[in-house]
Amino acid sequence: MEWINELLWGEGVGHSILLLSVVIALGIQLGKLKLFGISLGITMVLFVGIFLGHFGFTANPSVVHFFREFGLILFVYSVGMQVGPGFFSSFRKGGITLNMLACGIVFLGVITALIIHYITGIPIPTMVGILSGAVTNTPGLGAAQQAYSDMTGISDETIALGYAVAYPLGVIGIILSMIFIRYVFRISFAKETEQLEEETDTESGGEAVPISLVVKNPAIFGRSVSELSKLLEHREFVISRILRNDTNRIEIVAGNTVLNGDDKIFVITAEHDVEAIKTFIGQEIQMDRKQWIPAESQFISRRILVTRSEINGKQLGALQLRRLHGINVTRINRAGLELVATPNLVLQIGDRVTVVGSELAVEKVAETLGNSMKRLNEPNLVTIFVGIVLGIIVGSLPISFPGIPQPVKLGLAGGPLIVAILISRFGYRYKLVTYTTQSSNLLLRELGITLFLACVGLSAGEGFVDTIVNKGGVAWIGYGFIITLLPLLIIGCVGRYFYKLNYFTLMGLIAGSTTDPPALAYSNMAAGNDAPAVGYATVYPLTMFLRVLTAQLMILFFYT
Repeated sequence: MEWINELLWGEGVGHSILLLSVVIALGIQLGKLKLFGISLGITMVLFVGIFLGHFGFTANPSVVHFFREFGLILFVYSVGMQVGPGFFSSFRKGGITLNMLACGIVFLGVITALIIHYITGIPIPTMVGILSGAVTNTPGLGAAQQAYSDMTGISDETIALGYAVAYPLGVIGIILSMIFIRYVFRISFAKETEQLEEETDTESGGEAVPISLVVKNPAIFGRSVSELSKLLEHREFVISRILRNDTNRIEIVAGNTVLNGDDKIFVITAEHDVEAIKTFIGQEIQMDRKQWIPAESQFISRRILVTRSEINGKQLGALQLRRLHGINVTRINRAGLELVATPNLVLQIGDRVTVVGSELAVEKVAETLGNSMKRLNEPNLVTIFVGIVLGIIVGSLPISFPGIPQPVKLGLAGGPLIVAILISRFGYRYKLVTYTTQSSNLLLRELGITLFLACVGLSAGEGFVDTIVNKGGVAWIGYGFIITLLPLLIIGCVGRYFYKLNYFTLMGLIAGSTTDPPALAYSNMAAGNDAPAVGYATVYPLTMFLRVLTAQLMILFFYT
């Protein structure tokens, strides 16, 4: 029975993988349990690891180190690929205000942690761990551990211990801050919902909307569609079909199609250009979309998937689909967002292109674009590993700052995160296929974070109880609670009082600035709408980046 003893208590690779699997499986299952409607989710993997580590379950240190670092890379890279497409656009319009407030929460948390560090004398690595736990940010924990290891060549388990003791009250503190702001400002959910609906009605965006118009402007009578496009070159619109006034026949619109008085046209335009298009062309009429494709018509409307890698990164106009096949491309659906199919729109793998034309022509376009669901389901492993290679290189580059003896490195957390954000946003320009199904991205992310948390928990488990009982761990919990609440209450009140933020959006801002899914789940449940999720998504990319960066910089600047 020696093999059983070796498998359960040895230090071989088999034993290490077995132990990690048990920790992850138990942690995920226990993480589904809810207390007062709140669950810890996969963070429970960390506490299961600590529990088993406390009772003497250990794994091969080399195996644990490898899985911890590789899990961290997978996690932050997947996060970067997820948030990258929206990272830069999150700064537009009202997103600037939300992101600046989120930055205030991040920096106030850092300042609070530094003040506590200087008052209490708690070592800065431990303080960064407490900070990461207080704001429930696991990548920050990984970044701090990586930065400390790069500086000293050894690991500091108090970083993970500080994170573990501060995390539970961190989750509770985030939700308490939302409740506190609600009662301080005497917020009525009914009024907030009404205000949100009014804002939604008055806001305009770039999403594609269909309208039917009658040509009434004499200035465009007898002009071709190409000429009209030049007159309205700064507007986003596509004229898809035309119903001739003289023949009462529907035709596919081409560049040389001439517009005449009282012709009816079907237009796809950006939401913010609707009024301008209506004013310039003529009068809006109510026509059901089905009326634009009568039963006896020889043309059809179909959505076609872009799946050929050769199309990735090309402008729609460069394909000359209208000239070659006599069809119209009216809309592009990208990640659930409808975009106007303007000639300069860059196509990406995974786009759904709405094509109108004869059945034969549409089939030809489908061949050109790919239209293979099977191709989309195949993982683009080359891009993933190219990104990881570049991320590790970027993370290993030493960056010197005046007054700091040790060069700064982005590390295995920061490097892959930045590269993933850039690749997911600009990779198509270099023919990199960045499309990944949501389920694939989620698998990589969850696999990475659970491996990382299991390894951290097993490593920190031996000294966890001793830290709580004999080394001031109870005080760490209190410090973490202060770090959680103070920035959220200050910025939350500023956002509500000075910027008049809708409370539901403010809840999303608070949850996103702490990158805390349980807080987002509570916000969505309380609000009953998607406003918290929108606020969360707006600030999440920049906040995640800053949490990782500040955790490393605190170690590099203030560790002595």
